[in-house]
Amino acid sequence: MCGMNPTDTLRLLGEHLQVEHLPVTRPSLRIGLVTETYPPEINGVALTLSKLVQALQARGHHVQLVRPRQLPDGAGPVHPPSLEEVLVRGLPIPNYPHLRMGLPAKKALAKLWTLQRPDVVHIATEGPLGWSALQAARKLRLPISTDFRTNFDAYSRHYRMGWLQKPIAAYLRKFHNLAHCTTVPTAALQAALAANGFERLQVVARGVDVARFQPERRSAELRRSWGVGEQGHVALYVGRLAPEKNLSLLARTFHAMHAANPELAVVVVGDGPARAELQAACPQARLVGSQTGDALATHYASADSFVFPSLTETYGNVTPEALASGLAVLAFDHAAASDLVQHGVCGLLAPPGDADAFVRHAVMLATHPALVHRLRTQAPAAVAERDWAHIACQVEGIWSSLLHHHPSTHLATLPHLGTQTT
Repeated sequence: MCGMNPTDTLRLLGEHLQVEHLPVTRPSLRIGLVTETYPPEINGVALTLSKLVQALQARGHHVQLVRPRQLPDGAGPVHPPSLEEVLVRGLPIPNYPHLRMGLPAKKALAKLWTLQRPDVVHIATEGPLGWSALQAARKLRLPISTDFRTNFDAYSRHYRMGWLQKPIAAYLRKFHNLAHCTTVPTAALQAALAANGFERLQVVARGVDVARFQPERRSAELRRSWGVGEQGHVALYVGRLAPEKNLSLLARTFHAMHAANPELAVVVVGDGPARAELQAACPQARLVGSQTGDALATHYASADSFVFPSLTETYGNVTPEALASGLAVLAFDHAAASDLVQHGVCGLLAPPGDADAFVRHAVMLATHPALVHRLRTQAPAAVAERDWAHIACQVEGIWSSLLHHHPSTHLATLPHLGTQTT
């Protein structure tokens, strides 16, 4: 190409060169995830964390899961190489002997994370293990994110310990404000916590497994076992059977629905310390115990309406599961229901705390099959874009921002990230 001017040379090269557009490679993160509950335990925190971990692994990240030892060595599930488990000591939780509370492990975690330094530490629970993980991560000046998942301060009044509400709220505020950011599931909870002094809050919605929870799992055989044909009505509750779930209103609601429609079947999925009390208060209900996986999805899809009176949820994973399964949802205008349910479109909402309105809505569902059919038909669309891959992408973005802004100094020098919604 000697003797050619630069313009002619570039033109000639352009005729023979092919530029390939390669995908941008995401950096793989090493994530230290600390939780005091995880499957095979059955609760919303454990199940949603499991789904998040799976989605993070699918995006190429390495997850180091720190949790209390639940099963004898060798009896746990088989995990892929990208999930490293670190098991610590734990103690049974009162009234829930199948659940364990992690014991403090600051020294062990500091040593572990010194030898294998994670890119970010994410703490999902605020118990003794979570507190010691927070202290260890701060000592090592690691980026820290936390989840606000459970209203423990609100729970206290349901266990005759209302005097603990303010101290617990103060502890939770201190805990989360020591992190670089705290994720919350709804904008409403973000605003409520910010008004109570919580800082650096970011909204990340909870996901739902739309491949598992879907109307197509409806089982005529299961409905027959409940004494209901295809044209009948099954009112369903799914959740822990404990005082904080507002079970007295649940029993009152089921009584009203059954009185308005004697052919209606009432099914309760779940277990807990208040099981016997609920059965005594609502003898017509079929209490089928805890269900998991495909069996749980079939129970959802085989019902017609979903009745959820709880007011202590930070989110309530059962609500999106019910919607994805094609159920007409009845709930208070609170938590996930406030975020997902459009009144009169895919469910009915009562003003928070208005028990009479809640019961009136329930009777309407029990006596208006055309309304139930319309709500059920439109329910899955409400959660169609809440798959876990999308949620993992949001979380990944928050952690990337933390890494970008995080200096190797104390938390006090970290630029204030503000209160943002993702």
